[in-house]
Amino acid sequence: MTDRSVTHATIVMERTYDASPARVFAAWADPVVKARWFASPEEWGPDEFELDFRVGGREINRGGPKGGPVYTYDARYQDIVADERIVYTYSMHLDKALISISVATVEFKAEGACTRLVLTEQGAYLDGRDSPGQREHGAGELLDALGAELGRESAGSR
Repeated sequence: MTDRSVTHATIVMERTYDASPARVFAAWADPVVKARWFASPEEWGPDEFELDFRVGGREINRGGPKGGPVYTYDARYQDIVADERIVYTYSMHLDKALISISVATVEFKAEGACTRLVLTEQGAYLDGRDSPGQREHGAGELLDALGAELGRESAGSR
């Protein structure tokens, strides 16, 4: 029998991007752009990514290293205010096992010509298969990848 446990945590992360709130928001809303920074690492090979960006819409990201395991991110958008905020709930699975459930809020705040993004996640991490530290690390990598994507977009528009 598996030991059952739950760890609750709130994680708050901030990044400042050299882009307008509208541009940063669009990088979350546009399926083509989001797939470039949010999809699984390239060395994992092809994965499944779907984005229906609307209140009630679903996002799926499934993939893993060759030979497994497979990670599945399954999100539902609860609230969207263009260029200001996104609130979504999501579950994470490792193969067939549910490892966490979270509520996340992304806020986009103008600071001059830049955007301060604040990501707040309230999570329930289940049965020792996931942890706040692992989630914070992964979310940090994604926010850094978003910054790199925004930088590529800026360089491409010059």
